[in-house]
Amino acid sequence: MKIGIIGVGMLGEAVALNLLNLGFKVSVYNRTKEKVSKVEKKGAIVMDSPKLVADNSEVIIIIVKDAIAVKEVSFGKDGIIESGNKKLIVADMSTIEPTESKEIANNFKQKQIQKLEIPVMGGPNVAITGKLVMMASGPKNSFEQCKSIFEKIANKVFFLGEQGTANSIKLAMNLQITMLALSLSEGITLVEKSKVDPKIFLEVLNSTYFKTGMSENKAFKMIEGNYDATFTLSNLKKDITTMINTSKKLGVELPMITKAEEIYKNAIKEGLGDYDYTGIIEYIKKINNSQN
Repeated sequence: MKIGIIGVGMLGEAVALNLLNLGFKVSVYNRTKEKVSKVEKKGAIVMDSPKLVADNSEVIIIIVKDAIAVKEVSFGKDGIIESGNKKLIVADMSTIEPTESKEIANNFKQKQIQKLEIPVMGGPNVAITGKLVMMASGPKNSFEQCKSIFEKIANKVFFLGEQGTANSIKLAMNLQITMLALSLSEGITLVEKSKVDPKIFLEVLNSTYFKTGMSENKAFKMIEGNYDATFTLSNLKKDITTMINTSKKLGVELPMITKAEEIYKNAIKEGLGDYDYTGIIEYIKKINNSQN
């Protein structure tokens, strides 16, 4: 099956490299051409537009920043929609509002193009080995056609039904990530201010059922000040805003994530946007040091 990937950022590059390593024929498009050099060296065919990717693919995976970018590559000049490929399936891995996902799907449907949403959990470090967790929703027949590919991208694939469902779950998952990063940041800061080795805190935490993958892995990097990004703080802030916009449309009050948006916004103002999202600990430390 010929696969197209539109958006070769950190995650897109890792997904493409995994598929290339497995022997798939992959064509790619990225607005910034410098970012495709690594996948091109591995055998990806670089295209000059989303339309050309669509012309030469059976399945396109979109992995871009937000709904605006999804719409641009889909319906803009030389977009996917301009292709005459009637057998195409579009699978969007971007994290966007469920209502936006439904709107995009409806626009594709008018051109007889089936669209799935396939947001994932896990960063480039697991995407490169096909060990993401994928949440998929949309037309079941399209999912079944793509399932064998999705199972190469992710070692756990959930089909969740109608369009919008997967992005709802994805936003709820990223809400958990947000809170865990803040919780660990505040816990580490508290024990450090108490002149206690934070590694002891983590050892105790990880001996209980309150432990998480984050507390067992990234938390130790947080202590060391290692914020090499697998998912940037600014990207998580974008997703937090998406959560809030979605909650408003649903008439749901989410007071904690609303407060978290303010904290992440302030962290970006302090120049932490390109850090890994766990770099939020640096902002927590900064506001505490400024008070002393």
